Amino acid sequence: MVVLTLLLIVQVAVVARAQVLVVNASREGARAAAVGIDPVAAARSTPGLDPSRMSVRISGGGVSGAPVTVEVSYRAPTDMAVVGPLLGEPTLSARVTMRVEGPR
Repeated sequence: MVVLTLLLIVQVAVVARAQVLVVNASREGARAAAVGIDPVAAARSTPGLDPSRMSVRISGGGVSGAPVTVEVSYRAPTDMAVVGPLLGEPTLSARVTMRVEGPR
C-alpha cells in the first residue's frame, strides 16, 4: 500500500509539472503573437512537452492594441507503473491573453 501511494504521489507531481509547462507554453505563444512571431511554433518549442500531444488555438489579434488569446491543450502522459493506467491521460489546458504590440 505504501509503494502504491508513493507511485501515486510521483504521478501527481509529474502531471502538476506538465500543467506548469502548459501555462508557460501558452504564455510563450501569446507573447510571440503579440510581437508578430508564429505563436504555434513558440508554444510547441516549450522544453519538456511533446509537441505531438499538444494543440494550440489562437483567437483575436491582427490589429495593434487588439487582444490576442492563445490556448494550449496537452494530453499529459501517465507512465508510472501501476497507477498510470488507472488514472488515464488527463488533458491539461491554459489560456493567456495579451495585447498586440504596434510599430515603434
